[in-house]
Amino acid sequence: MKNNLAKRIIPCLDIENRRVAKGTRFVDVKEVGDPVALAKYYEAQGADELVLYDIGASVEMRSNFLELVSEIAATINIPFTVGGGIRSANDVYLALMSGADKVSINTAAIMSPEILSESARRFGNQCIVASIDTKYTDGDYFVYIYGGRSKTPYRAVEWAIKCEALGAGELVINAIDQDGVKLGYDSALLKRITEAVNIPVIASGGAGSIQDFVDLVKSEAADAALAASVFHFKTVDIDALKKSLSREGILVRESL
Repeated sequence: MKNNLAKRIIPCLDIENRRVAKGTRFVDVKEVGDPVALAKYYEAQGADELVLYDIGASVEMRSNFLELVSEIAATINIPFTVGGGIRSANDVYLALMSGADKVSINTAAIMSPEILSESARRFGNQCIVASIDTKYTDGDYFVYIYGGRSKTPYRAVEWAIKCEALGAGELVINAIDQDGVKLGYDSALLKRITEAVNIPVIASGGAGSIQDFVDLVKSEAADAALAASVFHFKTVDIDALKKSLSREGILVRESL
C-alpha cells in the first residue's frame, strides 16, 4: 500500500432496474433512489470516485444498464467504475466505451481468469478492477461468487495475489459478513490482503460512522473506503468525513 497517496472516499451505487438499491449481507435489497441524481449529489459532496454495480445483471438488462452508464458519464466529472454481468473482454470494452473509467470483474474472473489478463493487455491495468466477495467460513476467508451465493475453493488472500498477477490494477474487497450491518470494516482481513499485494486495495462492507473510516485508514488496511448505506441515508456526510480524516492527519483530496 502506498501511504503517500490521498485516501479515496467512494460511494457505491447498486443498480437494479435503473434504480439504486441496497441490502444487508447481499440480501433484503430495498430501493434507494435515482442513480443519476445520486451520482450528481455525491460529486457535489466531494466523493473522489463512484462505483456502479449492475446487481440485476441479466443479459436482458445489460443494454439498459450501459445506457445509464452513458447518462452518468455525461453528467459527472469524477472517475467511476462499473461492474456486474461482465463476462468477457468485449463486455469490458462496451463498458469503457459507454463512459466508465474502470471496469470491475468478479464472478467471471473465477470462472475464466483469462478475462483479467486479456482485458489488462487490451485496455491497460489501470482500467481493470478485481472485485472479491469474501466470507469467513471453515477457518478462513473464502471467495464467493454469484452475488455471494456460491462458495469457491479459493481463499481470499491467495485469490487477491492471483488477480494482481493476472493484471488487475486494483482490488475491491467486499466483506459479506460486514455488508450493510454498520459495525466497522474488517481491517484484519484487509490488512492481510494489502500486505500481500502491491496494487491499491479498496475496502467495502461495514461502514457505520465516521469513526469506522478513521479506524480503517489509521490501521493502514486499505487505500480507499467504499460505502453505500451510510451515504445513501445520510448517516455520514462526505465533506464532514473528509474534514474529520484531515484533522486526524490523514491525507485526503479536498472537497470542491
